[in-house]
Amino acid sequence: QVQLVESGGGLVQAGDSLRLSCAASGRTFSSYAMGWFRQAPGKEREFVAAISWSGGSTYYADSVKGRFTISRDDAKNTVYLQMNSLKPEDTAVYYCAAKRRGNFRTYDYDYWGQGTQVTVSS
Repeated sequence: QVQLVESGGGLVQAGDSLRLSCAASGRTFSSYAMGWFRQAPGKEREFVAAISWSGGSTYYADSVKGRFTISRDDAKNTVYLQMNSLKPEDTAVYYCAAKRRGNFRTYDYDYWGQGTQVTVSS
């Protein structure tokens, strides 16, 4: 099992950048594919980005493609989400998630963090 803790959220203006981090416990971080999801008020949680076990493959929602970048540092047991050109519609609680098996592009992740709030003002 893995515990996930997100950080880096905050209040920014439209067009700004923000980098989220997700620290994972344990010594087997490299055995997990990682993903980022978000949930805006009154909306269902939606997929944002995912990265494969090796870090060699990534996958993005169309709404963030070209603006967000997911990466991982297995030496630090951390996955990042670099968010550029932020828009008010990016406002949400952002969650990181982990899975050990299956297709990292599907949304059936097994472990979830508590989330970090990102607010983008216009």
